[in-house]
Formats: sequence, C-alpha cells, structure tokens
Amino acid sequence: MSVVAVSVFAFLFLLVTILGFSAARWRRAKSMDNLDEWGLGGRGFGTFVAWFLIGGDLYTAYTFIAVPATLFAGSAVGFFAVPYTILVYPLIFAFLPKLWSVSHKHGYVTPADFVVGRYGSRSLGLAVAVTGLLATMPYIALQLVGMEVVLEVMGLQSDSSNWFIRDLPLFIAFAVLAAYTYSSGLRAPALIAFVKDSLIYIVIIVAILYIPSQLGGWANIFDTVQNSFDTFNTENADAIAAGDAAPKALFPSQAAGQWAYASLALGSALALFMYPHSITGVLSTRSRNVIRRNASLLPAYSFLLGLLALLGFVALAAGVMVGDPPNPQLAIPQLFEDQFPAWFAGVAYAAVVIGALVPAAIMSIAAANLWTRNIYKAYLKPDATPQDEAKQAKIVSLIVKFGALIFVLALSKSYAINLQLLGGVWILQTLPAIVVGLYTRWFHRWAVLAGWAVGMAYGTIVAYGVSSPTQEHFGGPLAPFPGTETPIYIALTAFLLNLIVVVVLTPILRALNVPDGEDATSAADYSVDAGDEGVVEELSSTTEVH
Repeated sequence: MSVVAVSVFAFLFLLVTILGFSAARWRRAKSMDNLDEWGLGGRGFGTFVAWFLIGGDLYTAYTFIAVPATLFAGSAVGFFAVPYTILVYPLIFAFLPKLWSVSHKHGYVTPADFVVGRYGSRSLGLAVAVTGLLATMPYIALQLVGMEVVLEVMGLQSDSSNWFIRDLPLFIAFAVLAAYTYSSGLRAPALIAFVKDSLIYIVIIVAILYIPSQLGGWANIFDTVQNSFDTFNTENADAIAAGDAAPKALFPSQAAGQWAYASLALGSALALFMYPHSITGVLSTRSRNVIRRNASLLPAYSFLLGLLALLGFVALAAGVMVGDPPNPQLAIPQLFEDQFPAWFAGVAYAAVVIGALVPAAIMSIAAANLWTRNIYKAYLKPDATPQDEAKQAKIVSLIVKFGALIFVLALSKSYAINLQLLGGVWILQTLPAIVVGLYTRWFHRWAVLAGWAVGMAYGTIVAYGVSSPTQEHFGGPLAPFPGTETPIYIALTAFLLNLIVVVVLTPILRALNVPDGEDATSAADYSVDAGDEGVVEELSSTTEVH
C-alpha cells in the first residue's frame, strides 16, 4: 500500500461524498417527495449537466476496466465498443426526442410507463419493467467488480480470512453511495459526474501521452504486442485448433470474425438506450433540444473510449503482471501502479472508483423508479400518492444497491459477468415495444408481448449453451447464426426472431379481432417541447397512467 496514493484517493473520495450530500440543495425543489424531483432531478437539466450525467452513466468503472482488458487478453473483437458508441448517437438523435416529448406530456417516469400508455397493456408494461430490472441488477454488480479490482491493486483489501474485514472498504464506499443517493436522488450523480468525468479525461490523456513515451513510442508498443500475440498463437497452435484456446489478434481478419465484430457493435448500439438508467438520464433534461445537442456532443466520449482501449496494448507492452492464473481486469490499475508516480496513481484510482459510484447511483434510481411505478403502484398500491411513490423508490434504491453488493461478495464474479451478458440479450427485446412504438401503433400489443417472450427465451437458452475454454455455460456473447457457422451476437439474433414474431402475429390477431388496447397518446404528443401548452410540469398534476 502506498500512503501517498491512498491519501490522494481518500481526499477525492471525501470530496465527492460532500458533493453527493450537498446535491440535495443544488437546484433546490419545493419538495423531493415525488419521482419527478427525486428520480428525474426535476426534469430540468440543461446541455452541460446532461452531457456529464449521460456520459458518466454510459461510461462506467467496468468500461474503464473491461474494454482495455479485452485488448490486453488479445481478443480480436475488443475494439467493437468504439464503433458501437459511434453508431448509437445518430439512433438516439432520431428517437429519444420523441420519447422525451410524450413522457413530458404525460408525466411518464420510466419506459414501461410509456409502453402502458401507448399499448393500453399493463402486462406488456410489466414485461418491460421486469426486463429492465433484470438487466440493470448485474450492471450495478459489475461496478462493484470494477471497484474491487482497484481496491485490490491499491492494497486496501485485507488478506484477513474474515470476509467483513477483507471487504470493509467496499462496504464503506457503498454505504456512502446509498446514503447520498437516498437523500439527494438523481441530483447526486449529476453533480458528482463533473468530478468523475474530469478525472477520467485527465487520467486517460496523461496515460496515453506519458506512458508510451517511457516505452519507446507507439510503434514499439504495437510491434511488441504483435510479437506477443504471434508467439502465443505459435506455442498454442494445437490447443487453438482443438478449440481449447482462443487465438490472439490485433484486429478481426477473417470473415467470421468481422461478422462477430459488426454484429456486436450494431446489437450493442441498439440496446444501449433501452437500459432504464440511460432513459432516466434522458428524461431528466429540460427540452428536446438538449437531447439533440447531447447526441451531437457525446461522441467526444467515443474518442475517449478509443484512447482507453489502447491502454490495453500499452499494459501488454509494459509487461504488466496480472496474477496466476491471469486476470486481465487487473491490467489497467496495475499499469497505473507501475508507471505513474504515487500521487497520480491515487488520482487514477479515484477516477475509476468514482466512475463506479455515478452509474451505480443512476442505475439504482432507475431500478427504483421501475419498481415503484410499474409494479408497486400498478399492482400493489394503485392509490399511491406522489409522496408514497418517492418513499418507496428511496427504500428500493437502497435494497437494489445492497442486493448487488451481497451478490458480488457471496458469489463468483463470473456470475455478475454472465448475467451482464444476458442483460444485453434481454434488454434488446424491449426495442419493438419502445422504439417502434414511438413511430407506429400498428403492432398488436399481444404480438409485441409474444415477440418479447420468444426473444427472451431464445436468447437465454442460446447464451446458456455457449462454452469457452474457461467455463461451460455463458462463455461469450456470440453463437452461430441459425443454419450457418457464422458467429453473431446472440442479442441481435434473438431480436430478429422477436421482430419476426411480432410482424407475423399482428395481422393474425387483428384478423381475429383480438382487443388491441387503448392508446392514451396522440400524434401531437410526440413533438411537444418544454413550455408548450398542456405540457405537464409537476408530477402532482400528471394524468393517471392508463
């Protein structure tokens, strides 16, 4: 343990803790006792705040750890995260302003609220809500995985056999997170995101300039990495041929690898803004134009992600040791430990840990909003007041965070990673209900529900059957496209099957005159902006969600 590094880390952690509790007085509302204020920050964030909030939500601690770790391990598709974050912004430019408008008009807090209103189906709304909860929980757990990696490299995790003593720093971090999220709601991660993103930008830019200068420049780094991969592939040729090991490469070079790369990028782009926490950040903005401007500005984070990914090669060229058996997730924290002076290593550690706190807070709030609006109020207490909703959401946000904490500590980390793989498969199955529903009401509500069920079942079963050299089930995100040997992202195949079911069943159900539900929205609702007449400003004046 470096006293200097830990001291710098502790100072920055204390700073964001103070900001988290102070956030309750930032943009102070008359009352925090409703979901508009606690769960959406008053729906008043402008371009600057939203840019940090949404960026801080999407680029998490696990992104910081896992993306370069993938390249460090030699995965040929490791760079897919860069094109997928580029693809996503034209998509959100098209559909998120529509979702913002109809949600602002009717007081919708969650994507499931919109689905209920659009299709007149509480069952479909419940399906979307449950899917969001299932996909969000392992995402929160992965933030803990990222934090644990940093704490391990820092030396803050004790070797004690007592599990409580060993993980005490993690308990403290999440207790603080739980406390300021409970008191300040979405305002806390919005305010802390300024510090988090500033630190991450500084650390990555310094790392990408300083460390290569100590290693002979980028040409030497790429040569070293290529030689390392060539040596591995030669020494393990028999294991690779038998399927017991995966070949290492800088980029996908075969047609099959390129299909895997492209499908991962496209499927991930389609899924990203289906996650409840992504939509929560969007609905917290003050106008449609804020969303459009952010869609134009957020690619700056994609540039940052590209630099971050390259650090995986830098760590390999630097000869970073990641344990025995190897744990590539240690690569970046260990690189900072080896290459930076102690004080700046403390800054880098803080950037990663704070990078876990911001998205974990937003995810827990989004999960609490889903539970409160689409399960608690819809089924358990239909007459719940705004105050009841806010109280319920605060309690559930605590349960969600500590549930993720117990999950990570009690089970193998591979469970969190496996379930996050499934989370991407699951959440994409809500796209027909949400995104297509923004443009047309042609889809029959029962067809959408059937398509969702088929996509969920297919994706889960196929993912379970994927093995890897290290695990028997949930061994990766790719599986052969039906009838071919070409590996494709499982979520995308499940989504195509989902869409086929919806398109085939809709005319059949309409021909049978199966009731299709009442649409509570109108065409004009999808283009309203802040200040337009009839737009709902306060939760207390919203109409009942149908």
